Amino acid sequence: MSGGVDSCVAAFLLARAGWQVIGVTLKLADLAADGFDASRCCSAAGVAAAQRAARMLGIPHILLDVRPEFRDFVLTPFVDAYLRGETPSPCVHCNSTIKFGRLVEVAAALGAAHVATGHYARRVEGPGGDPELHRARERARDQSYFLFEMGRDRLKSVLFPLGEYTKDEVRALARQEGLPSAALPDSQDMCFVPLGETYVGLLQHLAGERLPGEGEIVDGQGRVLGRHGGIHRFTVGQRRGLGVSSSRPLFVSHLDARNNRVVVGGEEEVHRRRIHLRDVVWLVDPSGAPRRVEVQVRSRHRPVAATVTPAGGGATVEFVEPVLAPSPGQAAVWYEGDRVLGGGWIVNDGRE
Repeated sequence: MSGGVDSCVAAFLLARAGWQVIGVTLKLADLAADGFDASRCCSAAGVAAAQRAARMLGIPHILLDVRPEFRDFVLTPFVDAYLRGETPSPCVHCNSTIKFGRLVEVAAALGAAHVATGHYARRVEGPGGDPELHRARERARDQSYFLFEMGRDRLKSVLFPLGEYTKDEVRALARQEGLPSAALPDSQDMCFVPLGETYVGLLQHLAGERLPGEGEIVDGQGRVLGRHGGIHRFTVGQRRGLGVSSSRPLFVSHLDARNNRVVVGGEEEVHRRRIHLRDVVWLVDPSGAPRRVEVQVRSRHRPVAATVTPAGGGATVEFVEPVLAPSPGQAAVWYEGDRVLGGGWIVNDGRE
């Protein structure tokens, strides 16, 4: 229970259905030692809201300190990825290592059979009785993209009470039941960023002397077009804020961390037909043969028809039509209809 409306309503729905519920709030990021205010994900106000909701529901509440694990498995990889010229997705790692990693361990120690969260996704029983991960009923709120890395074994012990609800229905239910989080704003991506801070400011502080500093902005032929203030300020596909003038729209096509360069080009240079992936996780049995699916390369991108071919622990994705700006460090997740079949991490920009 983060104290937000989603996790509080999820706990309420389970309690109302007769489940024995234990509320757990994770203390993820405390960056006070780094000179920052509280993070949005675990502020004192958020913890207090979770405790009040637990008292209203008549359930026990536990505050679990996972700050060391969060720093090791989420914050440090977040910084390292930007310094490699990648665009990370820390929410995926937080889900797999903390929420469905550490929390599953705690549930087992407490004798709990399941872990339930306020994610907008659905767990559906398949034809053989095995659980399947599906998109949420409200497509605009769907968070299944962020959940592929949990794997099949953990999916067996996970519940998503909000999967069949819309956000408006969740807020209406919270108001109806008088839950203290009913009017709180939605949480945002990278919720560990402290209040009043940006991800760039946090990144620069945590990276310290490791930041590469200024460098060149070049085109695909290596011609220098301008200067940049750090590759960590850019992402593949970015158009605005490049700081160079041109007679045509320019986009970031590649981040060359080795040479501290931002490479830009026209729109045709940021579309890709092929990408390669590492650390692939399958939620079905991979046959080893190519599989026709729909692949989503960012959390808000439209899925595109593609063929995924397993290759060792990775995979190659061939798109039917070019995809705009698949970025190294982001997840590529594939679907069959609403069902999540697997996903992996983009390792190059596929410019074959």
